[in-house]
Amino acid sequence: MVYVKWIFWGTFWVLVAAFFHYTLPKRDIVYITGVEIKMEQFGENSIFWAAPDTGANITDGVVKRDVRFIDTVKTNGRVKVYRNEDTGWGWPPYFKLDSSNLQAEARNLTSTESEPNWVVVRYYGWRMSAMSIFPNAVSVHKVDGPDVRLIPWLNIVILTIVGAVFWAIYVRWRRFRIARIDPAMEEVNQSFEAAGDSLAEGRGRFRNWLDSWKSKTPK
Repeated sequence: MVYVKWIFWGTFWVLVAAFFHYTLPKRDIVYITGVEIKMEQFGENSIFWAAPDTGANITDGVVKRDVRFIDTVKTNGRVKVYRNEDTGWGWPPYFKLDSSNLQAEARNLTSTESEPNWVVVRYYGWRMSAMSIFPNAVSVHKVDGPDVRLIPWLNIVILTIVGAVFWAIYVRWRRFRIARIDPAMEEVNQSFEAAGDSLAEGRGRFRNWLDSWKSKTPK
């Protein structure tokens, strides 16, 4: 039972961490090499894309539509591609409705390796090449250089609030357990112990009665 408990809570906290890692905003310092629009086909990975809009083409149950992309290069020289989709009023709650404007801003900030125009891309999500999953860019703005220090103040505030909420729930649950559940369980255990003592006493009397008859049996 101890192993089952640890597996359950371990799985629970891994899922919680994955949820926040995917949803919370992250930032990369990059320079933009180009923007493009590609036709994408959505299948099992559709959960990681925006909801289909009126421009989607559905054929034999397969959804296809145009998606905006922003091509970049990170400070370590590795490329990274972001999708540029509206989140609308759904989840995650970024309320992004200006993907067209963002595409124009990204195009205007395009540069080359010899003369990089460093920018900060704010985004959420993961990049998984095997499943064709791309992070979604939320905003782009220019910075002085690749060594700019970025402090995730918003994430710190959100995680602090979430931690405080979890702690408050835990404290109240612990108080409720000590005040209500533990005494009730103690009464149940005492009842079982009393019943067990009574049963053992009854068995002892019955055994003594049998022994008394054995002693009266003629040899």
